[in-house]
Parts: sequence; structure tokens; C-alpha cells
Amino acid sequence: MASSDVKPKSVSRAKKWSEEIENLYRFQQAGYRDEIEYKQVKQVSMVDRWPETGYVKKLQRRDNTFYYYNKQRECDDKEVHKVKIYAY
Repeated sequence: MASSDVKPKSVSRAKKWSEEIENLYRFQQAGYRDEIEYKQVKQVSMVDRWPETGYVKKLQRRDNTFYYYNKQRECDDKEVHKVKIYAY
């Protein structure tokens, strides 16, 4: 299967915060489903991450502007239910 053919099989909503949800929140703020879609669209092999926390540090949107993120948690509890979790 070619990398451009990867499509999610199902989707669910996040119920509580975790490190995985934090990173998904950051990808979805920038307009991507998750890291897989970001790597496909931007043709990159690695995503910039904070070495201390492992959270996403910087993402390039589809219009080529950048989102920069803090080392600390940015996804508040009130935002968690908005995060979509895709299964492949």
C-alpha cells in the first residue's frame, strides 16, 4: 500500500487527557488528522518535538504558516472532547 493511500478506518472522540491526546490536539489545530497525515502532506520524516516532554514543538500548516507550541500542556480539559482519535 502506498503511503498516500493510508486512510483511517474509524474515528472516536477523546474522553480524558493524555500525552497522545496532547499531540493529536496540536496536529488538529494545525489542520491535520494526526502525525501520519502531516508526514504525508508535508513530505517530512520527523516532526519537531520538545526534548523534555516529547510534545510537538512546531508544525507547518497547509498554507505554509507555522504554529509554535509551548513545552507545557496546551490542551485544556474543556478542549479534550474536541480531539478526534483516528484508527487505521
